[in-house]
Amino acid sequence: MESFEDKVAVVTGAGSGIGRELAIQLASRGAHLALCDLDSSSLVETAERCLAQDRPSGPARVSHSVCDVTDEAQLEQFRDRALTGLGVDSVNLLFNNAGIGMVESFINGDRSLWEKTFDVCWQGVYLSSRVFIPLVVASDEGHVVNVSSINGFWASLGPNRTHTSYAAAKFAVKGFSEALIAEFRVHAPHVGVSVVMPGHIGTGIVANSRMIATGDPAVGALPEVAERAAAFRNEAPTSAAQAASIILDGVLAGQWRILVGDDAQLLDQMVRDDPEAAYEPEFIERIHQAGVLQHLVE
Repeated sequence: MESFEDKVAVVTGAGSGIGRELAIQLASRGAHLALCDLDSSSLVETAERCLAQDRPSGPARVSHSVCDVTDEAQLEQFRDRALTGLGVDSVNLLFNNAGIGMVESFINGDRSLWEKTFDVCWQGVYLSSRVFIPLVVASDEGHVVNVSSINGFWASLGPNRTHTSYAAAKFAVKGFSEALIAEFRVHAPHVGVSVVMPGHIGTGIVANSRMIATGDPAVGALPEVAERAAAFRNEAPTSAAQAASIILDGVLAGQWRILVGDDAQLLDQMVRDDPEAAYEPEFIERIHQAGVLQHLVE
């Protein structure tokens, strides 16, 4: 794929963070958009910002729907509304971006929260792929982009913090994406795939995750949640806009594996260099000494 001009792109989790920036930058690069998120007001704001992009080819066409990506029926409704609203019968790009991050123990944590994280981060990718990949295959040129994480190749937040649900889901996303390389080569050679593994990106995932997990929009305003969320966003070495730019450039370059951020690059190399030590306390200390991923080594 040489450009996004006049391509039709689906972005899940488009209300904020990387999803919002992907949508805005895709619009600025000439794409038309089908956007979904659970947060209606944030989703509308993203759509409005996409429509306001200055483009030589004229305003983008944008369809948006409130949608829970763990519900296949809602995804099908999102799909049908997008096809009708955009006046198309196929899509070129699918960005499976929606995700949350909760730290719940498998052994003694809240099972419902553990499964909620796993369902959004993995089942959401799987179901969205079931619903939209046939439309990507039906296009003349397509690409699927699945957002995993550094925790898709390193299942840790530090030696004393549990992280099984998010990491298991992100490993699943990575494995599924890599397996799709052969799947597309055999059955749809005009379709590419990329798995994205971001490091620490400045997004609102901390507060958003709490709100989605509890179903309480007010939880993000609680002092302890708001303080941690602000620190995570403001202290990140890579912004959501920078992350989106790296991802989109990687798609156009045909990269199947897109690491986002210097921290992701460094951690990937460290794990490859010494995989047996990757979960030892000394490994965490080496990360700390490297001056990256400080939020993981508290």
